[in-house]
Amino acid sequence: MPIASINPATGETIARFEEHDDAEIDARIAAAAAAHRTLRGTGFAQRREWMHAAADVLDADVDTAAEMITAEMGKPLAQARAEVAKSAKAMRFYADRAEEFLSGWTLDDPSAVGASRAHTVYQPLGVVLAVMPWNYPIWQVIRFAAPALMAGNTGLLKHASNVPQAALYLDTLFERGGFPEGSFRSLLIPAAKVEGVLRDPRVVAATLTGSEPAGRSVAAIAGSEVKHVVLELGGSDPFLVMPSADLDRAVATAVTSRTTNNGQACINAKRFIVHADVHDAFVEKFAAAMSALRVGDPMADGTDIGPLATRSGREDLIELVDDAVAGGATAVVGGSVPDGDGWFYPPTVLTGLTPQMRLYREEAFGPVASVYRAADAEDALRIANDTTFGLSSAVWTEDADEEERLVAGLDAGAVFVNGMSISYPELPFGGIKDSGVGRELSAEGIREFCNLKSVWKA
Repeated sequence: MPIASINPATGETIARFEEHDDAEIDARIAAAAAAHRTLRGTGFAQRREWMHAAADVLDADVDTAAEMITAEMGKPLAQARAEVAKSAKAMRFYADRAEEFLSGWTLDDPSAVGASRAHTVYQPLGVVLAVMPWNYPIWQVIRFAAPALMAGNTGLLKHASNVPQAALYLDTLFERGGFPEGSFRSLLIPAAKVEGVLRDPRVVAATLTGSEPAGRSVAAIAGSEVKHVVLELGGSDPFLVMPSADLDRAVATAVTSRTTNNGQACINAKRFIVHADVHDAFVEKFAAAMSALRVGDPMADGTDIGPLATRSGREDLIELVDDAVAGGATAVVGGSVPDGDGWFYPPTVLTGLTPQMRLYREEAFGPVASVYRAADAEDALRIANDTTFGLSSAVWTEDADEEERLVAGLDAGAVFVNGMSISYPELPFGGIKDSGVGRELSAEGIREFCNLKSVWKA
């Protein structure tokens, strides 16, 4: 069955690609395994040189890569360019810091364990399977691939089926920088073939960014094979606004945080929990700012929001909004499907949500914001934590005691105070509860797919 690249702004098919058959899959796994045997024997200096060269290639390709991203999944072109630039930055970050992050440590008093010397070393595991989503088709892959390759691992990529051009671009990127042939290979396969790849004894671990059901499936397979996994799943991130907050800054950040990437990011703020004292003022300003956003051709200058990436994604979002409105929620802005081609959905602000509505529990993957009224800080925490997700969060307050209480009380992998949740190469990224296990980025990210080996010498 061919894999299609479809322009979500028009619904037209851009290109079709044939799936890899079993023989090709086996050849690509074999190539990755052979490349690992070579790569693990190289030093950090050599890998650093290759990674910098690959980052230079990505920078040189910024215009064509960005246009490819926008054509395949619909984000505004300026945001696609920013994604490419951020990816190249992360490649250089790991090129320059991998040796430091994987330096290990030496026991100060080895006699305590009856040794003359005792220390640790980090060593690569081998071939790692990456199952990646379409919403950041370059960045999501790079934030795994750059640390994995710098550690001496090799990678196999099963990308989302609606971004095959991105998958094929990444298939050659690292070799163009000088990495050994087979160091990073894309597999054009359906989800049904992931299990076979993961069970292959040459594949030693997996990482997945995607939906909770997909994460549970990969984790179950990996568990039965006793293979390590890192999972970054969904998020329904809370954005708490207290009376002491700078309301205008909070509103401006809330708009950006909810609508970046057309509202299709796990780390987007999705639930806006506002203290009763400033709730009405926040809703008024927020609704006005959301309604002023320009929805249209993602290739055009000035477009704030493009189409959703898939027809099914828009249908899911429509069902969530319609269910909430039918249950008594109010669409202050948006809430209806526009006429015309493409899978567009307008910026939408909903109030009056209750636990009986699906949107209260489920992640809205699109430019739909849910606003909740909180009686006080403790009530805000209660609402924020009343979810199965725990990816990131944001707190807006100028009260130091309140900040400390909210940061400590939020069930999340990160808290951003008076700012927008975002991922940085320098900071660990990941969640708790149904948002996943393990961490990406920073030193923790590169160590996830390494063997921490203890060495004892008499």
